[in-house]
Amino acid sequence: MNLDTANPGDLVAEYQTGPIPREQLALYAVASGDSNPLHLETAFAQKAGFDEVIVHGMLGMALLGRLVSTQFAAFTLTKFDARFVAVLPVNHSLRCTAKLASRTGDSLTLDLEAFDGNGKSIIVGSAALTNPA
Repeated sequence: MNLDTANPGDLVAEYQTGPIPREQLALYAVASGDSNPLHLETAFAQKAGFDEVIVHGMLGMALLGRLVSTQFAAFTLTKFDARFVAVLPVNHSLRCTAKLASRTGDSLTLDLEAFDGNGKSIIVGSAALTNPA
């Protein structure tokens, strides 16, 4: 999609992760300091009502942020927010999307969303960007 000709609501970027494995959760836990057993211990996650450990919400947000940082690298990110609406089990993928919400001069706002493999919304958010050129 050409960003210059995109209209509000148009899909302007997409990023598909591979399955997010346990090893990635363990590495993220060390890097972030978030060692919540929901993300690391199957027995604990099952006691909490899940079939398996779940992906850190902030890891999902980081992957959604990867879409913005790679697809809109020429822009300056001025705002990035997200709301977690569902959990993602380990070994599942995310499909991250960006739709043009608005454009004013050198600024644009994107509506962001991450879906699981079944199309269920996991994270919704937005990003505001400016073009420094």
